[in-house]
Amino acid sequence: MKKEAIIAKIVAAMPEAVVEMCDLTGTEDHWEATIISEAFRGKTPIQRHRMVFDALAEEMRGPIHALTLKTWTPEQADEKTP
Repeated sequence: MKKEAIIAKIVAAMPEAVVEMCDLTGTEDHWEATIISEAFRGKTPIQRHRMVFDALAEEMRGPIHALTLKTWTPEQADEKTP
């Protein structure tokens, strides 16, 4: 699955999200996503991951085999950036 399509699905669910995708194997089915969103504020890591997996429910049944997530609020992203 193309990264642009994955990003579009996530942004459709969280319009203000900033999404970066990394194809881990070059086969477009093992991905790492870094998602920065205000929607994550006050949510546990499990709740954040569920939000993303809900947005990609259909894709997780087929074209996406594995998805590693980094889900941060804007402040958390600022802390991670040197």
